[in-house]
Amino acid sequence: MCGIVGLFLKDKTLEPQLGALLSEMLITLTDRGPDSAGIAIYNSSASNQGKITIQSPSPETDFAGLEKELGAHLGKPVKIQIKSTHAVVDVATAELESARAAIVELRPNVRIMGIGEAIEIYKEVGLPADVADRFGLSGMAGTHAIGHTRMATESAVTTLGAHPFSTGPDQCLVHNGSLSNHSNIRRELIQKGMKFETENDTEVAAAYVSSKMADGLNLGQALESTLDDLDGFFNFVVGTKNGFGVVRDPISCKPAVMAETDQYVAFGSEYRALANLPGIEQARVWEPEPSTVYFWEH
Repeated sequence: MCGIVGLFLKDKTLEPQLGALLSEMLITLTDRGPDSAGIAIYNSSASNQGKITIQSPSPETDFAGLEKELGAHLGKPVKIQIKSTHAVVDVATAELESARAAIVELRPNVRIMGIGEAIEIYKEVGLPADVADRFGLSGMAGTHAIGHTRMATESAVTTLGAHPFSTGPDQCLVHNGSLSNHSNIRRELIQKGMKFETENDTEVAAAYVSSKMADGLNLGQALESTLDDLDGFFNFVVGTKNGFGVVRDPISCKPAVMAETDQYVAFGSEYRALANLPGIEQARVWEPEPSTVYFWEH
């Protein structure tokens, strides 16, 4: 049992409140997953700028001097904003992959959480309220965000095992459920060049969607493909640079509810996660249908 929340803003005036709104949604579902929590928040960088979110079990050591060393390695200035065990590295978009490789070389113990022009990912072991407070979620602005609170059933309770999983630029996925054929899909994706850091079935689902989009499918088409190729029980909520998508398996035994107004689209594992959103009383509220893809793009 896990809890998922998502919020896609249509109204730009709500963007400064995105983190605060998502934080309350996530904390409301604490009892669905007290082991670990994470969020992906989208807030575009300046033109031609990208960012890499990194995580370290020893931030005092790994982050010390990294800004200077990375800048010297790239031959261009970089900026690093440290947030507890995570840090966001701001670099030119053209330098993203070079910076990623340099970070791995300079700091072997650092993990890449997400990379792209808009995405930032923060996740750790602990209660949702503690994770949200650690990273200052309530003060973050953005266009859309996804959150997850986890009750581990098939893999270890670790930072890397927490959701969201990001396996492509500006892409992430959270999941409530269990996939039965993830080992076979993993092998197929490895043959295509995908790399994995955990044994978590959700990382496989994220890599599957990333692979389909790399092949030229849009978000909606990639989510349609999950219904043909992934077996098991699942609610997936996926984020891209401009988009937000939801899909449920044919049986749909995992709970889900959505709401839409002129200001936003919201997803929650239970309605109580949506209950305090602005204008929820006038929202169109519904349970997403089985085997049906919903997605929105800016």
